[in-house]
Amino acid sequence: MNIIAAVSENWGIGSDNDLIFHIPEDMKFFRQMTKGKTVILGRKNLESFPGGKPLKGRRHLLLTNNPFYSAEGVEVYHSVQDVLAEAGQLAPDDVWVIGGGMIYEQFLPYCDKAYITKVHAERPADVFFPDLDADPAWELTERGEDVIMEDLSYCFCTYTRVKNKG
Repeated sequence: MNIIAAVSENWGIGSDNDLIFHIPEDMKFFRQMTKGKTVILGRKNLESFPGGKPLKGRRHLLLTNNPFYSAEGVEVYHSVQDVLAEAGQLAPDDVWVIGGGMIYEQFLPYCDKAYITKVHAERPADVFFPDLDADPAWELTERGEDVIMEDLSYCFCTYTRVKNKG
């Protein structure tokens, strides 16, 4: 599985159930990587989308603790294991974890690649992505050129899970 996010310098991703950065090139990259694929997300993330509707052209596996939750256009699950069982029937490259914060934490151990847009700035955040730079299970394997957009600088990075060499 893959995981994708845009993060600040301190790995912040959201505040008040919204993204802390709105970068058109990052959104384009997200669409390009996830279009036609299966995405794993949480309820709050879905509800933050325009109209609270699923993203077009993707299959949605939604994880929530609410046993009564339902939403049009998504498949609702109530445990990480149930989501993993469904996702396990698909090609790993066709499954993308797209957040929010708790979903990132719960599914990161099952991912092999992380596509991170690193924004060289900090904004107030109440949701964070796990710091892959501080995690020995992950290594930065690709870093794009810095891009400047208005008052922001960012780069596209790829992290790869370190395989045990034993």
